[in-house]
Amino acid sequence: MSRRAGLLSAAFGAMAAVGATSAIPVPLSDSAPPPAASTSLLPADAVVEGASFGEWTGRWWNWALSQPIEPYLDPDGRVCDQGQGGPVWYLAGTDGSFDAHRECVVPEGKYLLIPVINMVQMRMPATTHLNRAACDDLRESAAVNNDHLVSAVVLIDGVKVPDVSGFRVRSRRCFEVAARNANAAADGYWLFLKPLPRGRHVITVGANYDSGRDRGYGTMVQNFEYVVHVGGRTNLTSL
Repeated sequence: MSRRAGLLSAAFGAMAAVGATSAIPVPLSDSAPPPAASTSLLPADAVVEGASFGEWTGRWWNWALSQPIEPYLDPDGRVCDQGQGGPVWYLAGTDGSFDAHRECVVPEGKYLLIPVINMVQMRMPATTHLNRAACDDLRESAAVNNDHLVSAVVLIDGVKVPDVSGFRVRSRRCFEVAARNANAAADGYWLFLKPLPRGRHVITVGANYDSGRDRGYGTMVQNFEYVVHVGGRTNLTSL
């Protein structure tokens, strides 16, 4: 059995998050030295290139849903560079129907945005002035599964990230998803990493919900793993 197969799944969720951050990560215990997995993490109130954590998750969704092949359907990293640009490089989960093991070359100096598990709710067609009640309904629906997170495990180069549940990002207001001509609200768990050093890095994600609902991804379970070659391909290895 592979190391990643033993993890609980890392759900990308039906589709997923945008909006404003709402939680601050719990710091590491003073009794342990800070591993790279912790020192590379940005806090939930981080601002990157003038945009908040929540705003970057919204950009992630506009990226993911506008590609000719949705990145969460990529089995092995063959499309991991499609539509990428700017200071942040987007990783993706899956749709929950398979386990993914992907290898990607990422330029040096890129932040990494990782969807751990998340949901989006959409209403079509989009309207410019969605009323508050309709927006609140979307926000409440997006929150349901995320209120019932069972487990979220992330390893960065073999080191466990502490308290992934502290990185919940929710929509404070609804937004438009241009590729779907929809208004939407989102909710979920994300990690934002500072640029990693040149070389080979492994990011393993597992998470699952149990909202008691069989439909709407309420019991989603999945696994995904990235081998990220920063600054050029290094040791190509399938785990």
